[in-house]
Amino acid sequence: MQPHDNKLAYTKDTDFLHDHSNEVLLETPDFDLDSPKRFFNRELSWLAFNERVLEESENTRHPLLERVRFLSICGNNLDEFYTVRVAGLLEMQREGVDKRSNDGLTPAQQLVEIEERARRLMIMQQVHWTSLKQELRDNDIHLLKQSSLDDVDKVWLENYFTNEIFPVLTPLAIDPAHLFPFIPNKGLAIIMKLEAEKKPDIIEALITIPPQLARFIRLPDVERGDNSTPEIRFIAIEDVIVLFLPLLFPGYILKESGIFRLLRDSDIEIEEKAEDLVLEFETALKRRRRGQVIRLKVSSEMSDDLRDLIISNLHVTDNDLIPVDGIVGVGDLSQLVFNERPELVWPPYLPRMPERLRDHNGDIFATIRQKDVLLHHPFEAFEVVVMFVQQAALDPDVIAIKQTLYRTSHQSPIVSALCEAAESGKSVTALVELKARFDEAANIRLARQLERAGVQVVFGFMDWKTHAKISTVVRRENGKLVTYSHFGTGNYHPVTAKLYTDLSLFTCDPVLGHDAARVFNFITGYAEPIRMDRMSVAPLDLKEDILEFLAQEVEHARAGRPAQVWAKMNAITDTEVIDALYAASQAGVKIDLVVRGICCLRPGIVGLSENIRVKSIVGRFLEHARIVCFGNGAGLPSPEARVFISSADWMERNLRRRVEIMTEIVNDTVKAQILEQVMAANLSDQGQSWILEPSGRYKRRDMGDEDVFNLHDFFMQYPSLSGRGRRGTEDAPRIVPDASNHEV
Repeated sequence: MQPHDNKLAYTKDTDFLHDHSNEVLLETPDFDLDSPKRFFNRELSWLAFNERVLEESENTRHPLLERVRFLSICGNNLDEFYTVRVAGLLEMQREGVDKRSNDGLTPAQQLVEIEERARRLMIMQQVHWTSLKQELRDNDIHLLKQSSLDDVDKVWLENYFTNEIFPVLTPLAIDPAHLFPFIPNKGLAIIMKLEAEKKPDIIEALITIPPQLARFIRLPDVERGDNSTPEIRFIAIEDVIVLFLPLLFPGYILKESGIFRLLRDSDIEIEEKAEDLVLEFETALKRRRRGQVIRLKVSSEMSDDLRDLIISNLHVTDNDLIPVDGIVGVGDLSQLVFNERPELVWPPYLPRMPERLRDHNGDIFATIRQKDVLLHHPFEAFEVVVMFVQQAALDPDVIAIKQTLYRTSHQSPIVSALCEAAESGKSVTALVELKARFDEAANIRLARQLERAGVQVVFGFMDWKTHAKISTVVRRENGKLVTYSHFGTGNYHPVTAKLYTDLSLFTCDPVLGHDAARVFNFITGYAEPIRMDRMSVAPLDLKEDILEFLAQEVEHARAGRPAQVWAKMNAITDTEVIDALYAASQAGVKIDLVVRGICCLRPGIVGLSENIRVKSIVGRFLEHARIVCFGNGAGLPSPEARVFISSADWMERNLRRRVEIMTEIVNDTVKAQILEQVMAANLSDQGQSWILEPSGRYKRRDMGDEDVFNLHDFFMQYPSLSGRGRRGTEDAPRIVPDASNHEV
């Protein structure tokens, strides 16, 4: 890799993804190239992704508390996987549905493989937690048990328990007069046997721990006289409850106890012809809350009697039960992450404001009028997206605003701006997607808030989710109407925008403005656009356009011209697109894929996919942007390339069952930014990259102490091309991959 004009100091060895000396090819696969085994299983590929997340908890290049956070993310990910994906397979098995996965497995066969892989993953979670606990102790951070508490601690905890915990708890006896209570999804509870002090009575009882209470309670720090860092101490709430059980059950002595946690089926089924969509979703959310138990985790020290009591009352089988030798509820470990020890967390990062915006004194519309702007979040501030809507709300020349909302934050500044615009008399339309999983209730609330302010709220299609990210502002300028548009790869969510890497394109290009208007007309009025100039729309033509662009690369290869594809996304599962990529590889097209999560494509197989390389990047920020670049007969990177940003992953659901968009980039500076900065850095990253091998194994480079290229560090240091102002666009660094020999 050679830096452009010597502007970039990084000149280390090339990324081994593209170094043929390290290439792993499978010349004699143990399956026919036309068999379903040319695909990886979707669910097992997702588990492989979560294994990579777990491995980051052991990556000593990360600060210690960030590694604890990775472990908690792995736990939460696995919970959601079970409540949605595994729950769906279980339902198929119960109903006798034998529909096979892309790799040829029935639901029952998938469940067997998932269970084996997931149990190994859960064991490794506890192994990693044991290791992390020791490192935390070495850094004076302790998770205490009752035996470690002194009298001063107990006095402090009793006061805390009395004031902060006791009023919220409801101790429940379990007998014919007191039925086993309902425990919600992810509910944590303590079950116990108690013996009366003054009579020979033994009762069974249960205490559910409300999710509003912190799982880990921080005790007062232990200061030291030598000015060194104080000892930080936590204790689990279940240990505190057991410690003060006599306050909940006076007159009883604890004989035995254990903690358990359950997961319920959280998928939602909606009647296709529901007359009142909001009411239907509210009803479905109540059904979700009471979904069937699909996983029950219990502390390994729990007695058989207490286990049997839980199993019989929750109507689960032994197969649904997981004894845990360690912490029950790994996802809660994120509560142990705090900021007082800056050496143990990532240094704070303040996103940059584009210099071009400063050149125009913060006027977002003047900035866009000068030239298209592409922001790379979180390295560049998402506040610019918020400003776009806020300035439109206050601008007397703005006539109309249209906005899609798939996910957003609580008390969203964008929602507030839309309400303010409507209340001031502007025409405001908001597409609120009720089917955004786990955000359905929040979206119902914000829809009602918008309607009260006078916003025209639309809920989109009954059968399709609207996942496209578009915002348009129509402004009167010099007697004409000008449309300013924002196209994003991520949600209008100010909180996740600080953690996810996404792209935001701002433009007043009238062609894209007309395309955006057609998309909104399609969503609000079901009017399929007759034509689109620079955009593709799923489920209408986005997939067909991807297949056509791949076919064009095949023609370039056959004609002896450079043929190349770079693509970046969260997941790729669509079999038709994968087969088109295989066909392109067989024709000689060089294909580099950056796929963070699920990848059902099997790379590196001679005769099938030897020209396809796949990598996954897992690091400080969650890689979320969707980008695809076609060499267009000139190779990559090149001014002749065709470059697109998109809201869609290459999955069946995105391409056939969602409203998604893919937007072509034609501005030269923005195109160069995507090719020579964003994609080149992704392909060149070594510090956070895993390489997918033909077997399905992901391999990370053994980096040792080597100072390798890390794309997140790079983007935190350098500004983007299109966001630069008059203070020196020539200083913006580019990373230019060498298109020859399929190497960077």
